[in-house]
Amino acid sequence: MALLLTAGCATAAEELRIYTEQYPPYNMTTNGQPFAHSEADITGLCTDVVKALLGKAELDYSIKLRDLSYGLNRAERHPDHAIYCVSKTEDRAPFFDWVGPLSSIEWTLFAKPGSSIELNTLNDAHSYQIGGYKGDVMTNFLIDKGFDVSAISNNGLNARRLVQDQIDLWVADGLAGPYLAADASDVTGLERVLVFRETPMYLAVHKDTTPEILQALNKSYQALVESGEKKTISRSYGF
Repeated sequence: MALLLTAGCATAAEELRIYTEQYPPYNMTTNGQPFAHSEADITGLCTDVVKALLGKAELDYSIKLRDLSYGLNRAERHPDHAIYCVSKTEDRAPFFDWVGPLSSIEWTLFAKPGSSIELNTLNDAHSYQIGGYKGDVMTNFLIDKGFDVSAISNNGLNARRLVQDQIDLWVADGLAGPYLAADASDVTGLERVLVFRETPMYLAVHKDTTPEILQALNKSYQALVESGEKKTISRSYGF
């Protein structure tokens, strides 16, 4: 009985538990809901890349979609846990090994449709209130730089805040921003005012994860790149 229990624990420990967030078109539920318990209900550019490399790695895994802070907390605290699509920042780097990049994001400031706001540099945005997403790297960057940022937990609602003049600008990814605006707030025609940075996005795997899992993930990622499959997935989303 003791041997059977030990074997069962070892098998459970070797399953890679993966989290992501609702961040279209990189990661998203197939039905538009903010949570998902099964990989079959999760899609998107980064999701397709992750599923492809996991298939090549032949690993036991699960993927769940939760909010960003929940997924990061789980992945930071527990071996054999991971999260995607996230950027490699100084505060996150010590907790993870990084597989990728899976894709990249453009740090963009949007204004409401028809806005006359013009920015030549990021410093020009200091006089405006900027809407952001709690826990997001772009939002935290602007806060650390002393910008006037009002962050909320539902990023898509920032587009509604723009058109209602509750904020002047919204910091979001150049591809995801318009998608979120149309989906969550029924807002189209946002003005892209400034792109001020580009960041690669990764599958972040807890640093104490089983070494064989990490090796398999990295080997499979390289195979995905070398075969051209990763580029094919990206092109299917307009990259």
